[in-house]
Amino acid sequence: MSLKPPAVDPAVLPELRASSYPEPFRSRMGDRMKKLLADASGLTQFGVNLVTLGPGAQSALRHWHTHEDEFVYMLEGEVALITDAGEQTLRAGQCAGYPAGSGDAHHFINRSNRPARYLEIGSRRDDDLAHYPDDDLMWANQRTRKPDNYQKKTTVASHKDGRPY
Repeated sequence: MSLKPPAVDPAVLPELRASSYPEPFRSRMGDRMKKLLADASGLTQFGVNLVTLGPGAQSALRHWHTHEDEFVYMLEGEVALITDAGEQTLRAGQCAGYPAGSGDAHHFINRSNRPARYLEIGSRRDDDLAHYPDDDLMWANQRTRKPDNYQKKTTVASHKDGRPY
């Protein structure tokens, strides 16, 4: 029996395995899959993703946000949580929160031989910037002007010196 909105069955949602990171970073994510639960529910003010990390996969490059809060709740398996303070293991039933502007870069790596699954929740702020202290990556805003004088803002992956990938 299929559900009707506002209910959502994650089992029928598309599995997103792509990454917006350019190479050489994209392939470091490994077997990472997301299901966009908030998008499927029509939510726009915050995001909720069901994330599965296969063995050896990582959630993201280690990063922190200027204006977005993030929260993660482990559903199954375990991951290594790496922050500026070091590394610790998060297991099912445990959670972690990352306040906006903290400067504490973080990410997960699944070092186990089983998949790990968690909920990833975060605010959606147009003015947010992500910082990647371990990698030569930044997201640069570019404005393009169309013939009708309309300006469109796009974000492109760039080296920290501003050169695009």
